[in-house]
Amino acid sequence: MRLPSMGPHATVSIMAIYLDNAATSFPKPEGVYKAVDEALREGAGSPGRGGHRGGISAARIVLEAREALAHLFGISDSSRLVFTHSATESLNLALLGLLKPGDHVITTAMEHNSMARPLHLASLQGVEVTWVQAGPDGFVPPRDIFAAIRPNTGLIAVTHCSNVTGTIQDVAAIGAAAQKAGIPLLVDAAQSAGSIPIDVSSMHIDMLAAPGHKGLMGPPGTGFLYIAEGIELKPLLVGGTGTSSASLYQPETLPERFESGTQNTPAIAGLLAGVEFVGSIGVDTIARHEAALVGQLIAGLLPIAGLKVYGPDAGRPRGSVVSFTMDGMDPSKVGFLLDNDHEIAVRTGLHCAPNAHKSIGTYPAGTIRVSPGWFNTESEIAAFVEAIERIARRKR
Repeated sequence: MRLPSMGPHATVSIMAIYLDNAATSFPKPEGVYKAVDEALREGAGSPGRGGHRGGISAARIVLEAREALAHLFGISDSSRLVFTHSATESLNLALLGLLKPGDHVITTAMEHNSMARPLHLASLQGVEVTWVQAGPDGFVPPRDIFAAIRPNTGLIAVTHCSNVTGTIQDVAAIGAAAQKAGIPLLVDAAQSAGSIPIDVSSMHIDMLAAPGHKGLMGPPGTGFLYIAEGIELKPLLVGGTGTSSASLYQPETLPERFESGTQNTPAIAGLLAGVEFVGSIGVDTIARHEAALVGQLIAGLLPIAGLKVYGPDAGRPRGSVVSFTMDGMDPSKVGFLLDNDHEIAVRTGLHCAPNAHKSIGTYPAGTIRVSPGWFNTESEIAAFVEAIERIARRKR
């Protein structure tokens, strides 16, 4: 892991090799640390809460971040990009703000609980939900989604890239069919934003939810929801927006309608720096780098006796996520040995996606999940494979 220069206030990572970027990316680009620090130290103020220089500076940071994200995802009107604290909040806003009793939603068995739990809640409130099953590789054929469409289908909601298997769903094909049928498409881009190219227009995405702290390289506590023109949502939260202060009614205009309360300007400043870093490198370049590491990782794991890798076959598209199991060893034990004996960080268990594990046959124990990022190197992947080989020999 190529640690950037982090300055006099930095702490040293206790992990020699960090391979849990699917949870949160680490390290962050140097500009992210600087942007957060500067926004806190220089007193940027509260965006939209005054005409003094501090408030104007904060508002400028938020606007620039909104514009940078809009540019990255092909969004023509940045006002339709709403800041949230996470992809989880974004998905809750999209689902619970849109759906009403009697509506029908199509989703997949590969969803993270950030999608699955709001949908389950909606189902208890009279919304019909169809869970389209995935194959053992985690892929959901678009034709199976199309076959589930009903006259009252009001939404198709899918994850772009699985956080368990790295399987990339054919969002463009799903989006084209959804548009033809007049059905909005919601995409969870938690594992793809910043590392897999996304264009909301060409992919026919009506709502795009993503966190800032993963592939976009920003701090935790940041996220966004893109809402296409014509999509009407009820706010989850109402209150002060800095505009229309004389009225007790929540503003109708975006983004203020969905951004009540004082925004986390320092975190958004860090997100802006992260997005600028991603833009300077290019999402395609990041995708190629991570794909090369994933290829090296899988090639190293497959020959190990008693080890099984899950997800797409070689040559099929895959995000930067690799899950595997080892015969006779609980995933949590493997994770402990990697951490304790080799100073390598991975994620083990169900990864907040139990139905995905049921789809690939790893429920209830789950898997060992490895997720390389931009700052990982080939030598780190080699060291990880060597550590797994040692653990496998120790088991025997």
